[in-house]
Amino acid sequence: MNALDFPFCGETLTALPSGALHWAARGMLVVSDLHLGKSERIARRGGTLLPPYDSEETLTRLTEDIRSLSPGTVLCLGDSFDDLLAADALTEGHRSLIASLQAGRRWLWLEGNHDPGPVDLGGTHLAELVDGTLTFRHIAEASTQPGEVSGHYHPKARMRRASLPCFLTDGKRLILPAYGAYTGGLDWTTPVLRGLFADKAIAYLTGRQVLAVPVPRAA
Repeated sequence: MNALDFPFCGETLTALPSGALHWAARGMLVVSDLHLGKSERIARRGGTLLPPYDSEETLTRLTEDIRSLSPGTVLCLGDSFDDLLAADALTEGHRSLIASLQAGRRWLWLEGNHDPGPVDLGGTHLAELVDGTLTFRHIAEASTQPGEVSGHYHPKARMRRASLPCFLTDGKRLILPAYGAYTGGLDWTTPVLRGLFADKAIAYLTGRQVLAVPVPRAA
């Protein structure tokens, strides 16, 4: 799978090339910022028309990760939908696919800034989740105990010839890349993002194979 295992607060986690996180000891697959329905939301608000295939692409990749790992729990770290109306606008095919992915496993939706309320798609809705030494929430808190796992910022490593979604960690907190198609990203050296981490932080670059590289200091 070309994934990469790494230690985090006493646990072994796995960064997947897709941008998902696997916690094998808990049988948990974690994804953040699916932003399902983004093209529909942009069109509804009079923005640039985008090909309406973002939800299809995102759910296809999620299906592949679930089939590969057979997790007992799927945890979505917020902004699973581009807004609450976008959740309502999902096609019946996409709603049926989500229901099939939920079947036989625990499915947790954490609230995000784009989707602060429950949606009618099954699963359990939470503000945050504490599991052992790890705390999962949508947005990283400025002051927090070690073990925080979040999303929201859509971190990207901007290299010479590419801009790749990436995981960021300093061993005390971890931020996941955006999993959804059509999502932009925030440069890994942007002060508001880089300032959340210690000087010696690591990025796990997504792509065909997950690669670990040091994070530059803030620009």
